[in-house]
Amino acid sequence: INTKNQIHAPAQTNDYMQPEEDWDRDLLLDPAWEKQQRKTFTAWCNSHLRKAGTQIENIEEDFRDGLKLMLLLEVISGERLAKPERGKMRVHKISNVNKALDYIASKGVKLVSIGAEEIVDGNVKMTLGMIWTIILRFAIQDISVEETSAKEGLLLWCQRKTAPYKNVNIQNFHISWKDGLGFCALIHRHRPELIDYGKLRKDDPLTNLNTAFDVAEKYLDIPKMLDAEDIVGTARPDEKAIMTYVSSFYHAFSGAQKAETAANRICKVLAVNQENEQLMEDYEKLASDLLEWIRRTIPWLENRAPENTMQAMQQKLEDFRDYRRLHKPPKVQEKCQLEINFNTLQTKLRLSNRPAFMPSEGKMVSDINNAWGGLEQAEKGYEEWLLNEIRRLERLDHLAEKFRQKASIHESWTDGKEAMLQQKDYETATLSEIKALLKKHEAFESDLAAHQDRVEQIAAIAQELNELDYYDSPSVNARCQKICDQWDNLGALTQKRREALERTEKLLETIDQLYLEYAKRAAPFNNWMEGAMEDLQDTFIVHTIEEIQGLTTAHEQFKATLPDADKERQAILGIHNEVSKIVQTYHVNMAGTNPYTTITPQEINGKWEHVRQLVPRRDQALMEEHARQQQNERLRKQFGAQANVIGPWIQTKMEEIGRISIEMHGTLEDQLNHLRQYEKSIVNYKPKIDQLEGDHQQIQEALIFDNKHTNYTMEVNILQCLFLQCNASSSDSLICCCTSCIQFRQYVVVLSRFELKIYLRP
Repeated sequence: INTKNQIHAPAQTNDYMQPEEDWDRDLLLDPAWEKQQRKTFTAWCNSHLRKAGTQIENIEEDFRDGLKLMLLLEVISGERLAKPERGKMRVHKISNVNKALDYIASKGVKLVSIGAEEIVDGNVKMTLGMIWTIILRFAIQDISVEETSAKEGLLLWCQRKTAPYKNVNIQNFHISWKDGLGFCALIHRHRPELIDYGKLRKDDPLTNLNTAFDVAEKYLDIPKMLDAEDIVGTARPDEKAIMTYVSSFYHAFSGAQKAETAANRICKVLAVNQENEQLMEDYEKLASDLLEWIRRTIPWLENRAPENTMQAMQQKLEDFRDYRRLHKPPKVQEKCQLEINFNTLQTKLRLSNRPAFMPSEGKMVSDINNAWGGLEQAEKGYEEWLLNEIRRLERLDHLAEKFRQKASIHESWTDGKEAMLQQKDYETATLSEIKALLKKHEAFESDLAAHQDRVEQIAAIAQELNELDYYDSPSVNARCQKICDQWDNLGALTQKRREALERTEKLLETIDQLYLEYAKRAAPFNNWMEGAMEDLQDTFIVHTIEEIQGLTTAHEQFKATLPDADKERQAILGIHNEVSKIVQTYHVNMAGTNPYTTITPQEINGKWEHVRQLVPRRDQALMEEHARQQQNERLRKQFGAQANVIGPWIQTKMEEIGRISIEMHGTLEDQLNHLRQYEKSIVNYKPKIDQLEGDHQQIQEALIFDNKHTNYTMEVNILQCLFLQCNASSSDSLICCCTSCIQFRQYVVVLSRFELKIYLRP
């Protein structure tokens, strides 16, 4: 056990406690030692507690309430301790443990660095240290062998008892007992029939220890306090555990020797009884004379009849001084001689081993001392009464006037103070006003404390007037009681007002902090909702499916943030609700709204609800636009697929017609027939052109301005004017801008809107 948790024995036991203190100061309690101490101390305690019909199981738990600890001390001491507390609260447990510790201290044991709180908290090291102190005090301290005591006496007793046994060398209370032969030797020395010592072997410690422990428990009523395995398996067994166990053997075997010694002393006392009888008779006569004088003197000293004049009181004082100077000194000498004679007689009786002299009833030294004490008490009281009576007569008028003056001053000061303290101006005050009220109240408390001395002086004067038996004490007492009651009431009202101010300040500070936190979180959240509403209501223009998909993805990401945003909203509203809860619970009258922000919970909820309504609208708009862009993409693909076929076909036909107009092969009729074949081919192709024209019309109606699926457009590529550059010699041909036409000598070929027409020239 660490020395800071040690319980130190009284000064007379320092010799045997010093080794443990030095050892414990250097190291902590080894786990193996702690286990041994637990088992040994528990068994030791139970060996006594079973006499009271109980026991403990867990040494640091079962002593926590102090009840079994007090019971243990009563059993081992045979004395009654103070009545224990029966409550279950911590304060009751601490009170019980303190009663036990006070009893230990009353037995001369100095307690250092250990308190009831550690025992109640189940501090195992403190508990083991406390039990060890009890064992030292009640089981080891009184052991005495040849002018040695306690540990040294117990060790010497073990050495003397085991000296005749081979292989036993008791030098300490740890490793000397590991082989078990020491325990067996002690038992065999006193009860040889219980153990066959010759069959024991030093190299079989387990058998030796178990044999000793079993025999001690069965035949000597010594409980098994250790396990043999614990001792053998430890390099150095715990010294305290071994000492406790061995002390049980000492007490079991030392009873017979004490009885024999007592018998011898009685015989010696009876042998010398006759020669001291004369001394006893002389004592009886001297004691009778002294007691008679005391009985005559005490009534005179107890006469407290007061006198009305100072002269009469002075005469009484003079008579008392004559008693002190003339009558008492001879009796003091007689009393001293009586005590000398009595002590001389008792010394002779003790030296001759005779019983002490017992005077007649009422004439013992204690009776004489009690009578003399009564005399001196009466004498002291008489003297005090004389002096007090004289002082009383002198001081009465002075004190009465002083009382009236101080009482008047105090009553003037207290006028109106109770009404002031009962004001509830703090109920509607702001935080800054509360702090000002607290400062003002602190100043009043200082003023109140300054008047404490005056109240105490008034009470002291009233008390002194009572002690001096002032004739008007009833009116003084009534006025003093009124002042004291009023003062107590002022103190209670002052404390109550301070508590109310501090409670209100704390509540307002809490509300202020909540307001500030609400404002810090409400502002960014409000900005976020406004931005969200702006984004959700923002119009969008897209031309491709990719663009609408990008907007949809961004919107889905925004919706994923809504749960966290809702949590933040609920947290912000929770702050506001906490303020409301405080206001309702403690009935706080709020002077205004949140000074840090104008954003209200209703505004937050309204905007949040608006955001929630805008989200599905945005979903619908995006879905509709997505469907529209899908339709547009389908139109683009449909138009591109046809345009990529029709465009090259038209280009080819235009090139072929151009070549015909340029080359001019064959007769006019051949050329005309050739053109009519192209006209027929174009007329047959017209349905595809019409279908493409219809798709183009849908694209225009859908406001589609680009098409990545084709490079052809109705305006530029497919419906373009065919411009043919003729040679200078071929001035017979003419190209129009709006339609493609080729003029020959006898006919005109016109290609317009995918129609090939041949006209004869006029």
